[in-house]
Amino acid sequence: MSERAAPFHCPYCGDEDLRPGEDCHGVWECGACNRVFQLKFRGLLARGLRRPDTEGDRI
Repeated sequence: MSERAAPFHCPYCGDEDLRPGEDCHGVWECGACNRVFQLKFRGLLARGLRRPDTEGDRI
């Protein structure tokens, strides 16, 4: 397992001015749009992700 992953961009404005929040784990503050958001890993899909471009024959 690795250290906590950091987001590269704000999910709201796309800016890179992010810093860890002080409230709890996974909280990030954006200096550009003044939003605070939280990232949380929910788990893995049991069946995996099926992409339409990977099914069937390829040309």
